[in-house]
Amino acid sequence: MVTDHRKLPRRRGEALSAAIYQATLDELAEAGYAGLTMERVAERAKASKASLYRRWPTRIELVMEAVYHALPTPESSPDMGNLRDDLVAMLRLTAKALAGPAGEAMRGLLGEALRGESPLSAMRKNSQGVARKLMEEVVRRAVERGEVDPEAVTPRRLDAGHALLRHHFLFNGPPIPDTLVVEIVDEVLVPLLKPHG
Repeated sequence: MVTDHRKLPRRRGEALSAAIYQATLDELAEAGYAGLTMERVAERAKASKASLYRRWPTRIELVMEAVYHALPTPESSPDMGNLRDDLVAMLRLTAKALAGPAGEAMRGLLGEALRGESPLSAMRKNSQGVARKLMEEVVRRAVERGEVDPEAVTPRRLDAGHALLRHHFLFNGPPIPDTLVVEIVDEVLVPLLKPHG
């Protein structure tokens, strides 16, 4: 039975957005990216389709915003007191996210792009660089503690850990083994960021 959204209490702003984000993530978890429709998200969120299409003209925009909204923010990045432990904790959060709706969305979006159904440019446009921002925050604290020379911080070095996690995830699927997280930190990230010790 379809709910008539006009008979429901009216929500606006953050309350409506939060309900739509949660409905999108729930749909991803239940139906996968391929089965997600704007209609089902609207019904689950008890909102009108028009309210979705006004904010997110395409499914790709809705899914990417919902996923990025659910990811950790730089302000909430782990602070364990040293670079290595911060990196391990942060990559564990990323591995956990890839095992859930965020990973399902990534697989679906890349599948569409490879079939020519969604241009990769749309994914790049909607990406908010969350992984880079998390790394920047962790490394900023390490620089302040004197663990990392600022000269060692480059965009490629900041991207390396998440790129390796995504690569493993896309070719092997979830879950990402914790041993891989530790190996990426110990064998790649720490030597890249602390090359002299």
